[in-house]
Order: sequence, then C-alpha cells, then structure tokens
Amino acid sequence: MKKFSLLGALLASCLAISAAYAQEAPIKKDNGVLVNEAGLTLYTFDKDAMGSGKSACNGPCAGLWPPLMAAPTAKDSGDYTVITRDDGSKQWAYKGKPLYTYSPDKKAGDRTGDNFKDIWHIVKN
Repeated sequence: MKKFSLLGALLASCLAISAAYAQEAPIKKDNGVLVNEAGLTLYTFDKDAMGSGKSACNGPCAGLWPPLMAAPTAKDSGDYTVITRDDGSKQWAYKGKPLYTYSPDKKAGDRTGDNFKDIWHIVKN
C-alpha cells in the first residue's frame, strides 16, 4: 500500500508541475527586454490603467498593436496576469499592464514601436 501511495503522490506532483509550467506566460527576456515566444518585442500602452484588468487598445488599435493573447484557461503566474478584453478573449499583462506586439516589427529584435507617440514603450526587465 505504501508503494502505491508514494507512486500516486509522485504522479500527482509531476502533473501539478506540468500544469503550472504549461500555464506560464509565453514571455522571454532578451537583453533586458520582454519578448514573446517568437522573439518579438513586447510593449505597454500608457492609456492602459495599471491593475485595471482592462485594455484600452481595441478595434483598429489592436490591429496595429496586437495583444499578447492568452489561452482561455491561462492562469496568473507571478508578475504575469491574465485580463479579459472587451470581446471576452484573454490577454497577458505584466505587473498590471497589458502586453502587445507592434505589427511593423517583423523579426526578433525589432523595436520600432518604442516611444511611438510617446505612449507606447518596450517592457524592460
């Protein structure tokens, strides 16, 4: 009976670790800047109120500044939280600020949206 209980506990621990890993935000750091899995630079928008759980960038804005989307089942993880957009979809936020890419950035390392109109900024970490 002890072997079964130990094996069950080990299996439960592995599943919990796998689930936690699968729910982490798809974000990396590159030279002190946050990027998505493809290496594209991530930005914040000054019009987003920190900690509001809302994005102020919808419609045409979201076409130019695509939100960093989260899976419907994604869960908060440390400094990364999941917010609900106006259309009901989910988006990642970092320290209370929603995250976006910039559509003119075509390859990893591009940062052409930094300080755009003085309201869009790369996320430094």
